[in-house]
Amino acid sequence: MKVSFDFDGTLEFENVQKYAKELLDQGHEVWVVTTRWDENHRHRYFHNPTLDDLWSVVDKLGIPRWHVRFTCMEYKHTYLKGTQFVWHLDDNPEEFYHAKQHDCKIPMIDVTQSDWKNKCRTLLLREIDPEYNEE
Repeated sequence: MKVSFDFDGTLEFENVQKYAKELLDQGHEVWVVTTRWDENHRHRYFHNPTLDDLWSVVDKLGIPRWHVRFTCMEYKHTYLKGTQFVWHLDDNPEEFYHAKQHDCKIPMIDVTQSDWKNKCRTLLLREIDPEYNEE
């Protein structure tokens, strides 16, 4: 199953990386969808950061680099809408708002909430068994 992680404020943190690694070890496809500029458009960003921190984490976890998508400062729903991700994990309330406003069917999970990991697991279990109900 395919799942999506934001990078800044999400996958940059060790506890989220650990969960992503667990998912990879279980055979799930882990993707990164970030609003950062890609290498071809990075010059347009005032602060012009490198992508070294992102690539370091992606490589350390074993996420294929072709599983990284840059939205170049567009809201993520523009990429996520119409995909088959089980969920997208993020920290940005604006992303959640715009995804809802644009009828993005991919569940957006807020990593700043204490139950984020349980929400992720529940959605994965429901994908396997649509009858699954948490008791």
